[in-house]
This record gives sequence, C-alpha cells and structure tokens, in this order.
Amino acid sequence: MTDAILITRTFDAPRELVWAAWTTPEQFAVWFGSDAADVPVDSVSMDVRVGGAWAAEMHLPDGAVIHWAGEYTEVDAPSRLALTMTDDPSRPAREPITVVLVDRDGRTEMTMTQSGASLQPEQIDRTRAGWNGFFDVLARVLTNPSRG
Repeated sequence: MTDAILITRTFDAPRELVWAAWTTPEQFAVWFGSDAADVPVDSVSMDVRVGGAWAAEMHLPDGAVIHWAGEYTEVDAPSRLALTMTDDPSRPAREPITVVLVDRDGRTEMTMTQSGASLQPEQIDRTRAGWNGFFDVLARVLTNPSRG
C-alpha cells in the first residue's frame, strides 16, 4: 500500500469561506484544476450530504477531459469533509479524501489527506504537486476573489 498524501495549508480566510470553496460549485470550479485546466461551473454537481454524489469535468490544455466523480462520506460543516474521488466514474474503487478545517484566529488551517492506495508510487508526487497547484489557486481566490 502506498503512503497517504498529506498536505497542510493555512489560508488567510475564515474557515466558513474555505468550507464554501470545497462545497459550492461556483467556487470549486474556480480553483479545482489550478491555472492549468478549466472546470466549467455547469459541469460541477454537488449534493453535499453523507451519501450524496459530486462530479466535475476538468478540461486540459491538450483537449483531454477528465471526468471526476465521488461521494461524500462525512459532512461536518465547517470543520470536516470526507469524500471519495475517481477519474474513472465507471470503476467502483475510489480514493478516500479527508479535509479538516481548523480556525486559527480568523485564518484557516486546512489538512487534506488522500489515501494514495489506488495510486502507483510514481503517481504520488504528481498527485501531490497537482493538489498543491490547486491550493495555490485556492489561496489566491480566498485572499482576492476577483483574481480567481
């Protein structure tokens, strides 16, 4: 089994705003995919409740489209969100992801953990770099929403 991907970031925003960025299609579409991809807001669906589904399309610069899908397994607003994720919605195996948001005097410490169990060792670094790119955009959007 591959080690988990663990990323901790502190954002200059209250955790309710960070929570909304994870759970609102209009906000999620802005940061998910980083600056390198486009996620059309009309491709994002979110039923943010335990057992609810989510989906999004990521359009890459080379014309490829990734169809992301998953299910929410834990929803404790605004502090904890757990979901599954796959880029192959036809497969039942999905990566578990947990997002924990902690208030730090008006700032938010976010810890995101992805199991990594379905990833090959060479995919771990690329996945970690991808998430960090996403979170770079998230930090920019939370600090200045007009710069999304």
